[in-house]
Amino acid sequence: MTLRVLGAGLGRTGTLSLKVALERLLGGRCYHMVELFSRPQDIGLWHEAVHGSLPDWDELLGDYCAAVDEPPAAFWRELAEAYPDCLVVLSLRDPMAWWESADETAFGVLRSDPPAAPPFMAAWHTMVRDMMDARFPGMLDDRDTAIATFERHNALVREVIPAGRLLEWRAEQGWAPLCDALRVPVPSEPFPHVNTRAEWKARQATT
Repeated sequence: MTLRVLGAGLGRTGTLSLKVALERLLGGRCYHMVELFSRPQDIGLWHEAVHGSLPDWDELLGDYCAAVDEPPAAFWRELAEAYPDCLVVLSLRDPMAWWESADETAFGVLRSDPPAAPPFMAAWHTMVRDMMDARFPGMLDDRDTAIATFERHNALVREVIPAGRLLEWRAEQGWAPLCDALRVPVPSEPFPHVNTRAEWKARQATT
């Protein structure tokens, strides 16, 4: 299987909703950060990639038709080159809303001590911290630096990816832009808006 869609948008821009939507539209699996919790063996591969030793992308992502969120979004340029025919989706969100959501969820976890359990979570925490420091320097430091890094990332994606290959998408737009770009019918069911800030916090409270 080859990658048909690459998500270049950063986490907390509707990436889990995008994962669920793409799996529905493409009939295959979509790689996302959550995959690492059932595939802890991938953590070391991504960590090596952070330090410059890129994996065999076909071996790592061969079971997937799409990849979104981090770690893939941190390697959007390399993956776009490796899969030149894939659609690149830049998921977007108001920068301040993005910061507030990220700061209250994922960034808070990354600023804290590594989780003690399950055992692989310490390795996951270290990998993601190193990835953020290397690919998005300063993003965890403060609001203004994070927003500037967020906007710089989005601008670079727009600069590098040809317009005919790039879809800029916001979760509130739902199915239509994705279906148009992929040339597939619009599903009859509502678009899957998942992993809101409230849902994220509720899930963390039970773990």
